[in-house]
Amino acid sequence: MYTSLCFDFGNTRLKCAVFEGKELKEVLVLESDDIDIVDAVLDQYQPKKAILSSVIKHNPVIEKLLTEKTRFHKLGHTSKLPFTTPVGKPETIGADRLAICAAAVDLFPNQHNLAIGLGTCITYNYINKAHEFLGGSISPGMTMRFRAMHEQTALLPMVEPDHHFPLIGFDTKTNLQSGVIMGMAKEIDGIIDAYALKFNNFNVLLTGGDMAFFVPHLKNRIFADPYLIFKGLYAICEHNIIEI
Repeated sequence: MYTSLCFDFGNTRLKCAVFEGKELKEVLVLESDDIDIVDAVLDQYQPKKAILSSVIKHNPVIEKLLTEKTRFHKLGHTSKLPFTTPVGKPETIGADRLAICAAAVDLFPNQHNLAIGLGTCITYNYINKAHEFLGGSISPGMTMRFRAMHEQTALLPMVEPDHHFPLIGFDTKTNLQSGVIMGMAKEIDGIIDAYALKFNNFNVLLTGGDMAFFVPHLKNRIFADPYLIFKGLYAICEHNIIEI
């Protein structure tokens, strides 16, 4: 059994998942993309394989380091995927969306899947039972909504989310929390309902760092896993790097 590292460089956080075989053992949060930080992770875990998914302008030296020390694959539109992308411009599909779709296909093969990612943005990603990613939609994420109301108004404060917000806000803070969190929950349920009118018998997968704020408020049945992106990255890594 060998170790694989799956790096996910998102707009909010830089993270790395440690896999032993197919088992996710640990998730690390990296302080930055400083080469010394990444090198220290490689020295500690001695991985045989590594994959990088990045939606930021990361330090390019990292890719050289990963190539030297591991069997490395950078996720992109030319990657071999466990699904097809019959959409207008497949090269524009975000790496995070590719990873979520890969996880859905790996967990629920030959089934219709709606995979929803809750990060900087909400992404809705539909993959049919023929393993075709048909597209979906993108809307602002939780922090983006809080920040927009603060920055685009003169008086509304920047507030933090709270799991125990009231439905009926009693002050500015709780009004904002209810509007954003409950509003997003109703959006997610509404999108799921719209898909249900068009498709039958599909799974709904939910993931992302903000997931825990919304699960209690959703009426639709979902499969919730905060690590879907990492599991998808592992599946893509295995799909692209077969031999050790």
